[in-house]
Amino acid sequence: MTSKPQIAVFWFRRDLRFSDNCGLFHALRSDLPVLPLFIFDKNILDPLPSRDARVTFIRHTLENMQNELSRQGRSLMVRYGRPSEIFKDLCQTYDIREVYTNHDYEPYAQKRDLEIETLLKKRNIDFRTFKDQVIFEKREILTRNDKPFTVYTPYRKTWQAHITPGDIAPYSSETMIKNFHKVEPQPMPTLAEMGFEPFDLYIPPIDPPEDILHRYDRQRDYPAISGTSRLGVHLRFGTVSVRRMVEKAMLFNDTWLSELVWREFFMMILANFPHVVDQPFNPKYAHIPWRDDNENFIRWCEGQTGYPIVDAGMRELNQTGFMHNRVRMITASFLTKHLLIDWRSGERYFAKKLLDYDLSANNGNWQWAAGCGCDAAPYFRIFNPYLQTERFDPDHTYIRKWVPEFEKPEYPQPIVEHKFARARALAVYGGALENYSRR
Repeated sequence: MTSKPQIAVFWFRRDLRFSDNCGLFHALRSDLPVLPLFIFDKNILDPLPSRDARVTFIRHTLENMQNELSRQGRSLMVRYGRPSEIFKDLCQTYDIREVYTNHDYEPYAQKRDLEIETLLKKRNIDFRTFKDQVIFEKREILTRNDKPFTVYTPYRKTWQAHITPGDIAPYSSETMIKNFHKVEPQPMPTLAEMGFEPFDLYIPPIDPPEDILHRYDRQRDYPAISGTSRLGVHLRFGTVSVRRMVEKAMLFNDTWLSELVWREFFMMILANFPHVVDQPFNPKYAHIPWRDDNENFIRWCEGQTGYPIVDAGMRELNQTGFMHNRVRMITASFLTKHLLIDWRSGERYFAKKLLDYDLSANNGNWQWAAGCGCDAAPYFRIFNPYLQTERFDPDHTYIRKWVPEFEKPEYPQPIVEHKFARARALAVYGGALENYSRR
């Protein structure tokens, strides 16, 4: 009877890289050969539409990783199924002693990891997880009263006061690839086998040009120019190290660093206040009488509102899986304030479409726009789409790219008049808050 190979497993999730990967570094330092594993999780994939930019991006990234390993005589194992079933199957083939991975903070991930840890513990297999997505997590940055921050500015000041060179020191995992277990290359599940169609994808560079980083604070609000880093997707799937990006931001641009800290702020909020997944952070806003207006919601989704800057953003999102950051705020404000449609409807739509979708950031930003989140824009702050256009797309360059018919007769009239919509939003929000205060 042949004995099973004795190994450790490193489970890739939101950390699709070999370099500066904390959990992978610790796995490869163990005394065991390491089996690199990625699971296309049916629990996540099954509800998705057949054309999903993220699945295409992940598979493209895995192909690159596989090619990198194959040049060194190693192979990445990629499986499609439910994680618990796949780990049970692997335990039949291998004598697994340890499973390594990096922390994930989303509610499904927490539940999944607990299930896997329990399954492995019954087999006397250690399950070891590490911090890799953020510089500071959960309760590492607290107020003087040892409470999580709920306002960004003091959080950022404390974050910056705490950071040391050690916090951004790299983990040299890429130097130890020889410690991967040798396994025969196996075919990777195709998109078709998993029920997906290819998405025509633009993948932004992992290293944004330095001139963009230098000018980030001056150009990031103008959607017609390439003024942002476009690193959201790489941070979301861990194709870059956040430690490396923070180091670059500290060198090049404080405004860009601030955006990276916002990302960690929202992750901290999700970890400490998980009710935000489907409820407003601020309970005062739990009883806004949102309008059930499916016709106008569909027109917003399709970029047919009659407000060119809003329509340009929605069409860019639908066609590319990306939307410029400034335009995300404008479109979100329009849905929640002009149309008085529940922020959760918009959040879910963005979740389906955004290549760089991240639950904590998407949720935090939608609640910010709707006025119901932590450190949110006050409810009476209502973006005027016309003024936003004058300030950030004065020549209509961005609008013409995505809404070429906006100056032609076939372009629709606005679905709601701005002055009326603003007054209605103020009345509805104000009335709901007044009723709450009377309780």
